[in-house]
Amino acid sequence: MLSSESIKQVALAAGADLCGIGSMDRFEGAPPDMDPRRLFPEAKSVIGMAFRIPRGVQQGIENGTQFYQYPSMAYGGINEIFAPSVLYRVGQFIEDHGYEAMVYRNTGARSNVSDMDGTPGNTISPEEQIESMEHQKTNTAHHRTVQFSRPTRADTSAPDLQFHFRLAGVACGLGEIGWSKMFLSPQFGPLQRLAFIFTDAPLKPDPLYDGEPICRRCMACVRQCPGSCLSETESVTVYVGGKRCEWAKLDEWKCYAFYTHGGRYYNPFVPREVFDRNEGGVLDVLEGKAKANEQNVASVYLALQKYFPSWVGYNMARCGGCIRACVSMLEKKGGCLEGRFHEPLRKGKAWKMDR
Repeated sequence: MLSSESIKQVALAAGADLCGIGSMDRFEGAPPDMDPRRLFPEAKSVIGMAFRIPRGVQQGIENGTQFYQYPSMAYGGINEIFAPSVLYRVGQFIEDHGYEAMVYRNTGARSNVSDMDGTPGNTISPEEQIESMEHQKTNTAHHRTVQFSRPTRADTSAPDLQFHFRLAGVACGLGEIGWSKMFLSPQFGPLQRLAFIFTDAPLKPDPLYDGEPICRRCMACVRQCPGSCLSETESVTVYVGGKRCEWAKLDEWKCYAFYTHGGRYYNPFVPREVFDRNEGGVLDVLEGKAKANEQNVASVYLALQKYFPSWVGYNMARCGGCIRACVSMLEKKGGCLEGRFHEPLRKGKAWKMDR
C-alpha cells in the first residue's frame, strides 16, 4: 500500500536530502495564477524534496577565487541533472501503485506571471530582452516575439503556471521563509534547492514546521547585500496553511543585476574602466540612479556579457551575499548550523575590491 512513509523512504534512497508532504488545501488563498491546484485539479497531496547545496561550492565566492562552481553545481547540477532523476524515480514508485505523479522540477519556465516578482505581465528573460534590443538596433539579429500565454479554457489559468517554490516548501513542512526571502530548513539553513511532485494519492500530510525560528532576524542579509536590495523595515506577509510567513521587501530586478553582475566592488571579471565609463548605464542601474527593471537589467547584461561566460545555462554568481551572510550567522552560537563543520565558512571580513 502506498503511504507517506514509503514515499519518503524511496525519495531519500534515490538521493533527496529531505522529503515532506503537504495537503493541497494549504494553498488556499494563493493568487489564481500562482495556485498549483490549477496545475492538477485532482491532486490531493504535494511532495516536497530538498536537495542539499554543499557549503564548499560557496568557498570560491567567499574567497574571491572561483565563481562558476556555485551556479553550475548548486543551480545547474541540482536543477537540471540530479533532482530530475530523483523526481523520476519517486514518480515511478507512485505510478506503480496506480496513482498519478505530476513531477515539477525547479525551473525558470516563463508564464503569464513574472518569476521575478510575481506580477502579471509579458515577462521575458534579460537574454530575450537583449535579443529584442539588438534586433531593434540592427534589424539583423534573430527576433522572437514573446507573447502572453492565454488560458486554454475558462476555468483555468494560462500556461505555464509558476507557483511559489519556497512557500510550497513551507506547505510541505520542510522549513520557513527567512527575512532574506530565502527558504530555510533547520538542517541546512539556506543551502538547498527544492523540487515537487503533485499526486492524486491521499497521503498523510506532515505538520507545518513549528520548531525554533530558523531566521533570527539578525539582519545580516540586509547589511551584507551589496546592492541594498533588502529592506530592514518593510516586509511582505502571506499565510500558508495558517502559518504566517514574512520576509523583507526585495527589489527583485536590482537583486538580479547584482547577483549576475556584482557591481564595481564585487566583479573581478570586468575592467575598472568599464565601470568608470558607465558603459550601458551599468552604474546607473547598480547604484540605484536608474530603476532596475527588465530592460535596464538587459542593458547591463549586454554591456558586460562579453567579459564573462555562462555555465550550464546559468549566469555566473558574483554575489550570494545574503546566503553567505546567513550561513555565517547560523553557524554562530544559537544558530541551526552551529557545530556542523569543524571550521566556519567565514573567518574574517567579507572581501570587497577597491573599486
